[in-house]
Amino acid sequence: MTDTPLVTQISYLLASALFVLALKWLSAPSSARKGVWAGELGMFLAIVGTMLLPSIHEYQWIFLTIFVGAAVGIPIAVLMPMTAVPQRTALSHAFGGLAVGAVGAAEYYTMLGEINRTQEINHFRAGVLMLEVLLGFLTFTGSLMAFGKLQEILPTRPIAYKGQNVINLTLLVIAIVCGALITINPGRSELFPAIVLLSLIFGVLLILPIGGADMPTVISLLNSYAGLSACAMGFVLQNQLLIIAGALDGSSGFILSVIMCKAMNRSFTNVLFGAFGQVTQKAIGEKETRPVRSALPEEAAQILEAATSVVIVPGYGMAVAQAQ
Repeated sequence: MTDTPLVTQISYLLASALFVLALKWLSAPSSARKGVWAGELGMFLAIVGTMLLPSIHEYQWIFLTIFVGAAVGIPIAVLMPMTAVPQRTALSHAFGGLAVGAVGAAEYYTMLGEINRTQEINHFRAGVLMLEVLLGFLTFTGSLMAFGKLQEILPTRPIAYKGQNVINLTLLVIAIVCGALITINPGRSELFPAIVLLSLIFGVLLILPIGGADMPTVISLLNSYAGLSACAMGFVLQNQLLIIAGALDGSSGFILSVIMCKAMNRSFTNVLFGAFGQVTQKAIGEKETRPVRSALPEEAAQILEAATSVVIVPGYGMAVAQAQ
């Protein structure tokens, strides 16, 4: 960061610390509000520090996009009910994935121009670019699918078909092979649109076999993908703050996904490759075998009065059903 202004370095350092504190404070309800403010302040410092870089010469397009983004984002945040927060989060991840993928595409074609002028090939940069584009575009379509299922624009039921996992993995392997070929020879630009297309298709097929009730876990996983793609973008752009923020986002999203899988008694591999959330005919025909005991309000009051501690656990399903 020798060419980076001191004020940018300081803002990046403070933003990194605030991002870490935001994750720490968001882990407890009592400090969650403070964590939100810390994250917002950290992002504000990151944006201001980036705009002070000497490589940025014109600001009119930056301010225009900020105003457009605010005009779209503020109404979504204000008008959307709390029970619709998961789909709003999925929509945000879709925008983030699209931004990362678009930046990756622009950087790739910029790199092609540099290679044509200097004949110098940076294989590491090319490989990271391919990873960024792959994760960014699959996050975009996957998050849009998650939003559509949660908003009931798309069928919420799992959609599975024979050989689904084989087809999905085949598409992913083809995209990885194309990325590897471009990493070896970045001049093979004819393969780049194939990577973008395969990534977009894979994002759709990844979410098809997942039911709407299990979508919050998938959103957390897509959040991890978006963080990893942002981290890769940090290596491409040589931006240390992006590397830190992306790594925090990717690791925390992955850990949260694992925790949610354990809470729902599902394996992580089942989340990735199985049609989890699918209701089988056997399950439909089975009757609940757990003991059920009804009680009058007076009896419930006596039980609560005699209890030493009471835990009330509201679930996401109750919120969606407006049970409150």
